[in-house]
Amino acid sequence: MDGIHDLGGKQGFGPVVQEADEPVFHADWEPKVFTLVLASVAIGARNNVDQFRHAVERIDPVAYLTHTYYGRWLGGIENLLVESGVLSRAEIDARYVACGGRAGDSVASRPSPNPDRLGAAPDDAGAARSLQHAAAFAVGDAVVTQSSGAVGHTRLPGYARGRRGHVVALHGGWVYPDTHAHGCGESPQHLYTVAFEGEELWGSDCEPGLVVHLDLFEPYLKPARAVA
Repeated sequence: MDGIHDLGGKQGFGPVVQEADEPVFHADWEPKVFTLVLASVAIGARNNVDQFRHAVERIDPVAYLTHTYYGRWLGGIENLLVESGVLSRAEIDARYVACGGRAGDSVASRPSPNPDRLGAAPDDAGAARSLQHAAAFAVGDAVVTQSSGAVGHTRLPGYARGRRGHVVALHGGWVYPDTHAHGCGESPQHLYTVAFEGEELWGSDCEPGLVVHLDLFEPYLKPARAVA
């Protein structure tokens, strides 16, 4: 989907600062959020990681940019807890105030009034799946990515839409996040690694010699020759 989360390839956010000897958690509340996310499957709030990723994508845009990593997780899991009926928005808000929060504080979560169905639990462990049909592309094939955005969850970043590249690796069948995130089944698809020249993605001002490799699903790709 076209959302604030799709920040790859965008300028203006400054350098990526690495914290020396960074701890796993920076505050006492963060491991609690981590535990909530793990427990969300057992309590019926979600069935797979794609649903959770999409829930995080849907939090308030300002919160996405200003909250911490686990703050975004908290907004995402609140989306799922409300949408699945495990908790109500009112119950979450009341608990927040009871713990010392203010009623007018910014809230990251934005539960959908018409949530996706939960769908079936994953068929097998992991995400690799066997496919009966052959891959549409081979190593060396020139491809172009789809140019339009997706209504829901997708693993095709915005900066790589409508761009030409070539296949450098095939990985067999994998669960397709675009359907899995919405409770519409695994719909396994062939997965490829596609190489893109930096200039193709960002123009002539790009760093010379830069090549970006992306793992992309078959529905995202078309033969380059099919594009006028």
